[in-house]
Amino acid sequence: MCLRRFLLAALLSGVPSTAHTLAIGDDPLRATKAAGSMVGGGAGAGVAVHLAVSAWWMFVLRRLRVRGVVAGVVAGLLIAALDLEVIGRRNEQIRALPKVPQWLDHVAFGVLVAGRRRT
Repeated sequence: MCLRRFLLAALLSGVPSTAHTLAIGDDPLRATKAAGSMVGGGAGAGVAVHLAVSAWWMFVLRRLRVRGVVAGVVAGLLIAALDLEVIGRRNEQIRALPKVPQWLDHVAFGVLVAGRRRT
């Protein structure tokens, strides 16, 4: 169950920024490439970075027992603040990404990880 939730969160949390990117006709891999630039690579490295960062934050949220949609939204906002505004602001490609869709991705991740679980 945990692996399935991780895979869904890692995959679906990118929907807001991907939809925005497609709507404005931008490169749908732009955010992935930006993540890869954090380690000196391109889109392939970006996938690895995204999976590693997603795994880390899932571990943190589960360890802290963050549960529920509201808690997931708050967690996503806090993660976005750290990922995008503290760590990411040091990287030109991350800084250049449209902010709102990136923040929405983080909120989606928090909700997908911490949201209501089926019993």
